[in-house]
Amino acid sequence: MKQNFAVIGLGRFGSSICRVLASEGQEVLAIDVNEERVNHLVNTATQAIVADGQDEDTMRSLEIGKFDHVVIAIGKNIQASILVTLVVKELGVPDVTAKAENDTHARVLTRIGADHVVHPERDMGERVAHHLLSPNILNYLALNDDVTLAEIKITSSEFVGKSLMDLNFHQHFGLTVIAIQHGDKVTVSPAGNDVVRLNDEISVVGSTKAVDALNDRMQ
Repeated sequence: MKQNFAVIGLGRFGSSICRVLASEGQEVLAIDVNEERVNHLVNTATQAIVADGQDEDTMRSLEIGKFDHVVIAIGKNIQASILVTLVVKELGVPDVTAKAENDTHARVLTRIGADHVVHPERDMGERVAHHLLSPNILNYLALNDDVTLAEIKITSSEFVGKSLMDLNFHQHFGLTVIAIQHGDKVTVSPAGNDVVRLNDEISVVGSTKAVDALNDRMQ
């Protein structure tokens, strides 16, 4: 379903979001105070304009409150990030995702109404570190302090050729398998009789401790 997105802040993070959303056929309004950044997205976004998201009158004239989602991707200017979040929430945006520079910034964004807070630099650092330490962990994302989403390559004969029902990841590890990738084929919400093969990639959700325990069995 096509939805309306506004992305405020067109650095590397914000520009990437605009490109992905546009490639998926979504309506995207790209906003930044920097004209050069805006010009880079003129042919990508539905509309790209030079504007200050901190200016409530400007945001009101753009009818920002009618957008389904607003992403606040402002970089190092924490004050601007906070003010823009306040403005768009006060103008009625139902779903706001804001980029945080640190944990204190994240707490403030949450308290003033951001519906989702992301830490792209921290999350990417965690993914790289986990991959360096554990090559079988192909992707790693901490959803919060206790819950992790990870993609793990099956390399142990202990798991190969067995069904999910037999392996029972939930009972043995406290993990839920949400997808299996075999070559180019991805099975989402796999059934109990789906069989795990060598070098399959399984996506699991659970505690960080549980993910580490499963990864240890792949060594």
